[in-house]
Amino acid sequence: MNPANKPYLVDAIIGNSRMLASLARNGRVHRLWWPHIDYPQHVDILRSGLILDDRVTWIDDESEGWQHQGAYLERTNIFVSQACSASNPVEVEISQFVLPDSDVLVRHFSIRNLSKQTLQGALIHYSSFHIRDNVLYNTVLFEDEHDALTHFHREYFFSVGGSNVCTQYQAGHNAWQAASSGSLNGKSIDMSPDGALSWDLVIPPGSICKLTVYVAAGSTQEEAVAALEHARSLGYVRACERTAEYWRQYLAQTTPCPVDRADIRSLYERSLLTMKLLTDEQSGAVIAAPEFDEHFSRCGGYGFCWGRDAAFIATAMDKSGLSDLASRFYDWALTAQSADGSWQQRHYHDGRLAPSWGLQIDEGASILWGMWQHYLAWQNPQFAELAWPAVRRGAHFLLSKLDPETGLPLPSVDLWEERTGEHLYSAAAAYGGLQGAAAFAELRGDGELALQCRTAAERIREQIIDRCWNEERAAYLRGLKLQVDARTYEEALQAGKAGTIEVDSKGYRTYILAEDPTLDVSLLGLCIPFGVLPADDERMALTADAIEAALTVPGVGGLMRYEGDPYIGGNPWILTTLWLCQYRIQQGRLESARELLQWAIDHQTGVGLLSEQIDRETGKPAWVIPLTWSHAMFVLAVHMLAEANAAASSASHSSSEA
Repeated sequence: MNPANKPYLVDAIIGNSRMLASLARNGRVHRLWWPHIDYPQHVDILRSGLILDDRVTWIDDESEGWQHQGAYLERTNIFVSQACSASNPVEVEISQFVLPDSDVLVRHFSIRNLSKQTLQGALIHYSSFHIRDNVLYNTVLFEDEHDALTHFHREYFFSVGGSNVCTQYQAGHNAWQAASSGSLNGKSIDMSPDGALSWDLVIPPGSICKLTVYVAAGSTQEEAVAALEHARSLGYVRACERTAEYWRQYLAQTTPCPVDRADIRSLYERSLLTMKLLTDEQSGAVIAAPEFDEHFSRCGGYGFCWGRDAAFIATAMDKSGLSDLASRFYDWALTAQSADGSWQQRHYHDGRLAPSWGLQIDEGASILWGMWQHYLAWQNPQFAELAWPAVRRGAHFLLSKLDPETGLPLPSVDLWEERTGEHLYSAAAAYGGLQGAAAFAELRGDGELALQCRTAAERIREQIIDRCWNEERAAYLRGLKLQVDARTYEEALQAGKAGTIEVDSKGYRTYILAEDPTLDVSLLGLCIPFGVLPADDERMALTADAIEAALTVPGVGGLMRYEGDPYIGGNPWILTTLWLCQYRIQQGRLESARELLQWAIDHQTGVGLLSEQIDRETGKPAWVIPLTWSHAMFVLAVHMLAEANAAASSASHSSSEA
């Protein structure tokens, strides 16, 4: 558990690109974002229980003997949890989703009586809202007119009500203790974050009782109540049918999975459904993952938009026919560019700078590269015209940040956000960004800028080849001018490594090692996706082989990020393994690529989501569920494999005809 008393790992997400919820397999709602998918977050917790034999049992509580299964309804973002308990004569099914056209979370309960006697009891629903992640200043009130609890603070209102008229309610005043006792006191308003509702149940033997709870959002009390009444008027059956049809129509408009295999198709479609949930409808920003470490207790957070991740994701969107989502991301990118032409580390949905720890030059370079890939995919002249001012500023920024000594981008933070230096991955991204900017410049008739960009990109390529090969390890260096602490610097010098010390105007020292020989999967970026080197380049192939040998995790398989990776235990990652898969496809080693792709398929979660990491001991998801970049890398790998299969088949056919 993190300091917010919530799990780091969740089982599922649901939403409509304005409202986003993260769920446990047991049906518990841990977080709810609205009206954007990254901020603000409002829910402390939503729980449901049953009053049976005058005692309360919480359906999500495994300590009370409840066992749970969960799965998405096929080809939708509707999540269904099933709960049973040897201690209780019922089975409970909870279907949860967010209405596509209205910001309402739907929680539908089907309760089956397994006993031979009529069951009399109640369903109890406890809701605690820390609106804007703030335990202070919340109010909850019960309105008899609408038979609903409304939680509110400032411009955020959440009305909670059922499909049936409730029999008990309580606003605040120790609502959790009251709910746990099964007796609510009828208090109608309190300056408190929580409240509870209950509905009496009478279930004959073998019968099912059905009841729906709605959580409706609005910027005023009237809006929230109106959304609640709209959902009630639809009823659960129509709401579920409409939501299922919405998601199936969404998939129908995408490029079908190009590999005819059920398990690949299922994960491919789940990836497209996930990418939609994690794209903000209003702004177009794509977040890395739903936030799960809001206190930054073990990492720096994930609920933000990184230009680097999003460029990969937008490319996957283009490949899968989601051109509108990709276009809207690049529209957003125009709002996030800094005045100097850079794109900083990460941003909120509105383009404002998010908590950050330094320039990563690959972020903006990746966006420039991605913009050109997007143009190539759709050949939209309006997009080229709209993007051009930002491309021009971005190109000039990259040109101003090249080291005259090495030709590589000046020291910045690496893509793993852990060290400062002149990293080859950052250089590869700059190469791709400059080539993309040059192509735009030629399209716009700016020959001078195009030449500057092409010349700088070519110098980057030449310097990588001439300066960055590590003969001892038969692989490219990870980078040059690596900044380290004083102790590491002294130990490296004693081992015969070269380095320098720089002293700034305030007298602070920076310890710099001339070379960084660490094997890192990001070196594959020299080929995939930025194209500094072709896949059949001998040194590129040797580097990939060295990466696979050094970074494959014994037993569980998959590739870790780099040698000695300490983050969350040094686990293999989904995206790193798929990165090597993509390189093997480009190399023509399709059987090896299929094995790597299969590893990713085998390590999806039980509901079909891709995590960031896989525990190196247990083989289970270890961190971040879902990671949008993981899903994008899967989609890209599937398309690349299909294209390679088609090319191989065509070549075989031509050979047989000859």
